[in-house]
Amino acid sequence: MSSQDIPEENLPAEQDNAHGGVGVVDEKNPFADPGLPPHEHRVQDIDERAAKRSERAVAFLFTVSMLATIGFIAAYVTIPADKSIFVFPLGHISALNFALGLTLGAALFCIGAGAVHWARTLMSDVEVADDRHAIEASPEVREKVFSDFRQGAKESAIGRRKLIRTTLFGALTLVPLSGVVLLRDLGPLPEDKLRHTLWAKGKLLVNMNTNEPLRPSDVAVGSLTFAKPESLEEHDEDFQNEIAKSALMIVRIQPGNIKDKRELEWSHEGIVAYSKICTHVGCPISLYEQQTHHVLCPCHQSTFDLSDGARVIFGPAGHALPQLRIGVNDEGYLEALGDFEEPVGPAFWERG
Repeated sequence: MSSQDIPEENLPAEQDNAHGGVGVVDEKNPFADPGLPPHEHRVQDIDERAAKRSERAVAFLFTVSMLATIGFIAAYVTIPADKSIFVFPLGHISALNFALGLTLGAALFCIGAGAVHWARTLMSDVEVADDRHAIEASPEVREKVFSDFRQGAKESAIGRRKLIRTTLFGALTLVPLSGVVLLRDLGPLPEDKLRHTLWAKGKLLVNMNTNEPLRPSDVAVGSLTFAKPESLEEHDEDFQNEIAKSALMIVRIQPGNIKDKRELEWSHEGIVAYSKICTHVGCPISLYEQQTHHVLCPCHQSTFDLSDGARVIFGPAGHALPQLRIGVNDEGYLEALGDFEEPVGPAFWERG
């Protein structure tokens, strides 16, 4: 159905949408303002049944959004955090994350889709042109605004009533603290967990690939080996959290090439152990250059010199990689002689 099929008296009233400066194009004025094209009515403008259908469609989308939000809350409360499901083609994924993402995505999408459908089918689509005008107010208007403001301030007596003024400012200052307190419920406080790892005196260095304890003979000069503390297994519930702090890089350097005195004292026959976690944003370091003894973080190219206390020589990292003091036990295996003396990974608020 088009506007030509509807009697003229049934059509919505047209608004005056012409430019005030509409002109005629001629040789003297080739860029005259042609004005706006004639407005074409939508089917919803001329057929109330079509408008009702659009209204129901918008209401349906908003209702789906509400149900999806309720589903989001229900999923958050009822689905265990460790439950996994198989979803083709994603494979095994967290059931909680999948449900939260699906419901929240549906809620947001339906709100957006409903708003777009509402605007395109039911809201007025008549184009209105208006000539530009100066943004700045006239001197008369400015003077009136300032005069009204001064009059209002005078009538409020805020300058004279010091007790009211002081308590008002105090209330406005403290109110935002309510929101800050709510942030406390986002998760448990870190306490001193970021300052300690699983490494302790006597903990064996276990090869990440073979899952076997390391002997000095297993580490060749110029090689890079990754190690973890003994008793830490991949099937442990807290494996990811612990390995993110305890992962080691084991490198063997000729003792004569080690420049840092403490690094040499904390090594064993040139075998040095450094944290694998970059001190920029916590990416795992995995690139080693034998000739220079430099290691490179693949995320943001922070570069550390393992022959000189793992100091930063390039990139955004803020401090050197922490070194773990190591030795050899009675059975000939490499072992830790304690924990890291400083927190591993990037800086954090309580680090100091």
